[in-house]
Amino acid sequence: DPPLDEPGLVEMLKFSAQNLNQAHVYPVGALTVGLKGAQLTEMAELRDAGCVAFSQAEAPLTDNQVLRQALDYAATFGFAVWLRAQDPALSCHGVAHEGEVATRLGLPGIPVAAETVALSTILIIARATGARIHIARLSSAEGVAMVREAKAQGLAITCDIGIHHAHLSEMDIGYFDPNCHLSPPLRSQRDRDALRAGLADGTIDALCSDHTPVDEDVKQLPFAESEAGATGVELLLPLTLKWAAESGIALGAALERITARPAALLGIDAGHLTPGAAADICIFDPACDWRIESAALKSQGKNTPFSGFELRGRVTHTLVAGAVVYEKK
Repeated sequence: DPPLDEPGLVEMLKFSAQNLNQAHVYPVGALTVGLKGAQLTEMAELRDAGCVAFSQAEAPLTDNQVLRQALDYAATFGFAVWLRAQDPALSCHGVAHEGEVATRLGLPGIPVAAETVALSTILIIARATGARIHIARLSSAEGVAMVREAKAQGLAITCDIGIHHAHLSEMDIGYFDPNCHLSPPLRSQRDRDALRAGLADGTIDALCSDHTPVDEDVKQLPFAESEAGATGVELLLPLTLKWAAESGIALGAALERITARPAALLGIDAGHLTPGAAADICIFDPACDWRIESAALKSQGKNTPFSGFELRGRVTHTLVAGAVVYEKK
């Protein structure tokens, strides 16, 4: 807020990030003006200002003609377009996965079809335009299968999942725990297992923190009234290590999902340790066990489904361009 739909906004964001010098920031520009889904932004100008891809973020794009025009434009210039596969009509007013748990708790559900219908539309238009597509935060077994098939057919498509969805399912909602109110919703255990398998076999290209901090006042409302989201960036490393240990994935291969592969998706030279490369480095203790205490998290949003969990692996130092910008006290 505001959406990055003008070059000046992108330049201002990059300037602020450079002054803070705490991390590199790679902006994703708005696909449509104001994210309203009606008029395309000047993507070429936004790219020149520093945007690495274009997206509607959480805002729905219901006009398929606009989507077709956007993907045509992006394909012409080789831009990547990031899209959420969630049909707004099918997911409208839903707060949890449509299944036994939502029925038992009396919560309005979001069916898997909300993802697969939207994903099908995206794939059809992407195939017609030749655009490079990234699907952000898949959540279902059916969605993973569709992406796997599209890749096998040679479609230029990549995808990621949020780290919460690699570990949790609808069962973790328990008795209306609002910390488990996420978007997309936590789905069935079958879906979670399919996401983990897709990560292991490379169908899913990257893990993201899905860092969506929410103010405490709107999070601690009744589940259906609370705002979706959870803090995630501080837990990305230990939760990735936890997935790797449980799945029998080697350390290097697991870290690749949160370093080299995301960098490749962004088209940037980063995420690797080689002579002459920028010293953007995270140093961590893989044997450090620590208890997740919400109040101790540095994010302004303290809510997480993993509060009280014991996790292994903790960051000790962060270097940006060779300078230490964080050191665990």
